[in-house]
Amino acid sequence: MSGAIKRFRIMALVAGVMSLLLWCVDLPVAYLFNNDDWKSKVEWIPFVHGWIYAVYVLTAIQFATKARWSFTKMLWLILAGTLPIASFAAERRVVRQYS
Repeated sequence: MSGAIKRFRIMALVAGVMSLLLWCVDLPVAYLFNNDDWKSKVEWIPFVHGWIYAVYVLTAIQFATKARWSFTKMLWLILAGTLPIASFAAERRVVRQYS
């Protein structure tokens, strides 16, 4: 169980940082600034964020399965990765509850 918690913690933090980069850097540059030079420098963020979120979902499913959580609770854990701050809150809750 401790391995699943560690993997989830790492992925929750990485997914949260990537969500923050997506929401606070990539989206404003893409939609507010009409500068192709800036857009080319941040175009990697959505791609990396997508892959990281996919791994986050797998680690969340693995953790929830090992913790014997209900499907609804597992779904909330997965959805926490879609909002920038929610994955940090989910990580804190898991650590508080299982450590």
